[in-house]
Amino acid sequence: MAQPAFEDIVGDFEFLDDWEDRYRHIIDLGKDMSGLDPALKVPANKVDGCASQVWLYPEIAGGTFRFAGESDAMIVRGLIAVLMALYNDLDVSDVGQVDAHAELARLGLQDHLSAQRSNGVRAMIDRIRSVAAAA
Repeated sequence: MAQPAFEDIVGDFEFLDDWEDRYRHIIDLGKDMSGLDPALKVPANKVDGCASQVWLYPEIAGGTFRFAGESDAMIVRGLIAVLMALYNDLDVSDVGQVDAHAELARLGLQDHLSAQRSNGVRAMIDRIRSVAAAA
């Protein structure tokens, strides 16, 4: 059920053998991502449970789910970009059906992120799912 943008990332990861290159690619995805408007960096959009500061701003229009995000850590910005590729443009009713952990496992992230980063990714996924479920 992964989005084409996420499948592109999976393809890129298959091409990159070295984890250092994969980390660099994740960081580049974060650098390419548009920044979040400073007015949206408010407590209501802050994600608790992340080692770094993370803000996610969801938007649901016409039943389609999208979010923007930002972090003060480059690797986390990249992880936000990966999650955007996984979730953006889904029908809001499909967001909860995405097995994010299985999809991210295709990238091998669980073996290469620190426990704190893994907890942060889980917190971001939980926030995305709860916003979609409440819509």
